[in-house]
Amino acid sequence: MILCCGEALVDMIPVDLPAGGKAYAPHAGGAVFNTAIALGRLGVETGMVSGVSTDTFGRMLASQLEENGVSTAYLARSGRLTTLALVHIENGGATYSFYDENSAGRSLTFADMPALGDEVSALYFGGISLVAEPAADAYASLLAKERANRVVMIDPNIRPGFISAEHTYRDRLDRMIGQSDIIKVSDEDLDWLIEGEETIEIKAAAMRGRGPAIVVVTKGAEGATAFFGDASVGVAAPVTHVVDTVGAGDTFNAGFLAGLNDKGCLSKDALGSVSDDVIHHALSLGATVAAVTVSRAGANPPWASEINR
Repeated sequence: MILCCGEALVDMIPVDLPAGGKAYAPHAGGAVFNTAIALGRLGVETGMVSGVSTDTFGRMLASQLEENGVSTAYLARSGRLTTLALVHIENGGATYSFYDENSAGRSLTFADMPALGDEVSALYFGGISLVAEPAADAYASLLAKERANRVVMIDPNIRPGFISAEHTYRDRLDRMIGQSDIIKVSDEDLDWLIEGEETIEIKAAAMRGRGPAIVVVTKGAEGATAFFGDASVGVAAPVTHVVDTVGAGDTFNAGFLAGLNDKGCLSKDALGSVSDDVIHHALSLGATVAAVTVSRAGANPPWASEINR
């Protein structure tokens, strides 16, 4: 099982009203939630660790996880409110305003974390859940506790506007990256993490020097490249009509993890000697499923039956 650890929230998506103007429609979301849903739709055994409310929105989140084949056994339920993210779409790109104070997700502590079963082979972390305490510290502690025997992947999916204590966030994220096996960053994330005018190749090498065996850099329409061992492998982004980019990176992550899982490579030993062909398969699957997601509105990843694999 791949266990996705992080935020489950409700995206408030703008919709046009018949008489003019806009309203906001609620949709289940969150970067880590989106990745869990995408993995479930791809037929990978998946669960989720998150603080989820017992309110109406929280029940919607749990229900959608179950409907998409994601186990809810590891959720921590509470009566606190669900995090809301107002989505602003401009020129096909999305920005967000978060309403997160004292929410069920943000208030998660390490004491709320479940004991993990032997079926859990990999942990995935990311998104805004790594920014705000106490949840961010709880996820960091879970990673530190479990990393010795389980593959760890992180996508920080950095939202600078959500970060209020940058020094604390950078320190925590550096520790987590140093304890991970795989890190996925966009080219913009990489520039935020490692400032300066150096090339992506130099910055990716510096990121690998912090600990991860594999660093994946996505570049939007220019595709993605993985750096590992003494090699690098890249894939082009499939040509598609872009409706919006909501959930694109989250879906890519699911495809990449599913691709490694296809080849039996979600273990510490396998990742240490992973081949170019395996990485190419994982990157290609990630790019393929992300292309489907951007071709339709919102975070709506494909089912296994929709793609060739």
